[in-house]
Amino acid sequence: MIMDYSIFLMNNNLNTMNNLDKQYQTLLQDILDNGVEKNERTGTGTISVFGRQIRHKMSEGFPLLTTKKMAFKTMVTELLWFLRGDTNIKFLVDNNCHIWDGDAYKRYHNTWDMDTYGVSEPLSIEQFVEKIKTNDEFAEAWGELGPIYGKHWRNWKTFFTQKQGVDQIQNLINDLKTNPDSRRLMVNAWNVGELDQMTLPPCHYGFQVYTRLTTREEKIVNPGKYRAISLMWNQRSVDTFLGLPFNIASYGTLLMLLAEECNMIPGELIGNLGDTHLYKNHIDQANEQCGRQSYDLPTIELSNVDTINGEFDYEIKGYK
Repeated sequence: MIMDYSIFLMNNNLNTMNNLDKQYQTLLQDILDNGVEKNERTGTGTISVFGRQIRHKMSEGFPLLTTKKMAFKTMVTELLWFLRGDTNIKFLVDNNCHIWDGDAYKRYHNTWDMDTYGVSEPLSIEQFVEKIKTNDEFAEAWGELGPIYGKHWRNWKTFFTQKQGVDQIQNLINDLKTNPDSRRLMVNAWNVGELDQMTLPPCHYGFQVYTRLTTREEKIVNPGKYRAISLMWNQRSVDTFLGLPFNIASYGTLLMLLAEECNMIPGELIGNLGDTHLYKNHIDQANEQCGRQSYDLPTIELSNVDTINGEFDYEIKGYK
């Protein structure tokens, strides 16, 4: 089955003015104008505001920013990795996605000593990544990031569930199909009992979905689909220049996957943002992006969707 969202847009005859880039640029300007200086773990320094929100109607287009070029394939690879329940960077490295290389390398470098490794100096990050790709034993030992997103999405364990963890994604889909009006349609990655075992505690730590009956107009465009589904994610720490555009597109993709899996139409995408910051070495780029003109948002076509196994095909249309 193929879900072509471009047909939904054309038939709805909606104004597809790009409000997403406008919101994002407004957020960048807000931080530039009102941000306060804060120290942070990398030592780079940030300017930061607290408590912001992004809202996007999926009927206005796929939420991929147009005021800078987005590496969509990299984002998709990371989302598939989460859905697979994987926590080792080998899958990412094998698929040319390097978002988490630095986190794994930091663990390796911080624990390195000459007596253990028998060489005078640690591998460079480039050598480290190549060895992850070519040496399974090394990847198993040093590619692991601990119980981060994928682990908790697909195999949450507590004292009472050590033998068989809770598959939150499977449970979510089951509940959407059997009890779509539930107020418990949630997935959480903030396991306080395992935070100290994670290379990096989750930034986007949970999401909730909400469904409603479709309107008469929506039913005409989408025959056989009687519900619309919206998704709201919560994020404690927001790297607004580099990370947030990925987060928006990733959760937009996840929303569409859930809609396809449950025979619904995508509704609204909402991001609740906590410490919303710009790193000081991104300020010039943020100023430049604030002055750029946006284009119409693209559309996306999904096919062969298997959310449970972390598999789907896609085609982005009209991305400029």
